[in-house]
Formats: sequence, structure tokens, C-alpha cells
Amino acid sequence: MGVMTEKASPQLITTEFDRWWNSSGIWVEPANKRRGGESGVQLLQQRDLMRPPLYCKRQIGHTYRTFLHPFGRPTILRELQAYRAFARLGIKTPNVVYCTARQKHGAWQALLVTEALQGFVSLEQWYAVENSAALTKAALIQLATTLARLHLAGWQHGCCYPKHIFVKSQVNEGGTVTVEIALLDLEKSRRRLRIKDAARRDLGQLGRHRGNMPETDLLFLHQAYQQALNNPAGVLQP
Repeated sequence: MGVMTEKASPQLITTEFDRWWNSSGIWVEPANKRRGGESGVQLLQQRDLMRPPLYCKRQIGHTYRTFLHPFGRPTILRELQAYRAFARLGIKTPNVVYCTARQKHGAWQALLVTEALQGFVSLEQWYAVENSAALTKAALIQLATTLARLHLAGWQHGCCYPKHIFVKSQVNEGGTVTVEIALLDLEKSRRRLRIKDAARRDLGQLGRHRGNMPETDLLFLHQAYQQALNNPAGVLQP
């Protein structure tokens, strides 16, 4: 199934939208009221168990306002823009299965359906178990490179908590380590004119909410981030 956009035909949106809107699953983020509306996330199992589970974010009246959208625009549509921008930068994010919004009875309804990341664990989960120092160092270097690439391109994550950063690691034959970083929950992602503003926001959030991450690891992450910024040509290559 392809990615839907806000320019899709009304008839297709109605048919497809209602099917996703009425799907049932396990609430992993129960609907809560914020931004003057409601937002929640359900975990959906696909009929084909060989395919990854899906996360379905549903929002009602959950909007943001800008000069271009003074009457409000669904935050999910802004999140979709961030997913596409991050993908162009070569930054791993969940695959978007369906995303669109509609107005019904005067209120915005919006959907974002993404595939679960296979083989990844959140940074929060990473630090809940014991990993080798070499593996953790490799993960932090890759995270630093990912954030530097994001910031050099004029973007900030905006909600850079350990639960929104995912790590996939593999020890290959010969002992070499391969690490992949993925970012999700891009609802608050936005453009930034200055790298230092994006860094202050994202690295500051991660530091304040680092949980079980030792301070020494946080300092190492900052050092690796600065080294990545000093090599922009290498960082901007996906």
C-alpha cells in the first residue's frame, strides 16, 4: 500500500481512511487531550504474520498554527513532511504505510500508520540491559553522526528522548560491529536556521531525559557529535 497524501482523491480517502480509522488494536499510547484535541497510538497486527506489526496514530482536532495556516493544520501532516525530509537525508525512520487527514463535522481527523521497526530497540531499552563498551561506543558514534547530519541539513528532531531513538546492532564475523540508528515520533520536528539552536534543543533534551545513560556516555556522545560537525562532507553522505 502506498503512502497517502493530502492531495489524494476524496473518494479514495473516505474508503481507505474509514478502514484504518475503525481498525482495532492494543493502545500503546492511550488517547490523551493536548493541543486542543486528542491523540493516541494503537498497535495493529497484520493478517500476514510474516509482515511487521503496524502503529496507527489517530488524532482529532490536533493541530498547529503558522502564518501559512492561521486556522490550524493537523500535526500529522507536518510529521509526514519530516518523515520524507529525513528519508531524503538517509536517516532511518519507520516506513509510512498510510497518512492523511480529513475534516468531519467541522473537526480535523488525521491518521499516520507506520511499520514497526524490526530488530531495533529503543535507546531506553538499550541502557536497561548490559552491552559491551565497544558496542555502546559504536552506537553513540552512529547516533552522533545521525544528529549531526540532521542538524547540518537545517532540521531538529524536537522530541529527542531515548524512547524515540532506536538502535540496531550486529557483531559480524571477525568481531566488527555494525550499528544502525532510527528516529521516530517526528511530530515536533521543525526546520532550524542555526545548527547550534538545533543542537541545544535535541542534545539538551536527550541529556535531561537520558535515564540510565551514564554521564560519561553523554559526554562521549557530545564529543563524537562535535567531531561529526567538523567533518560535514562525510556526515552528509548517507
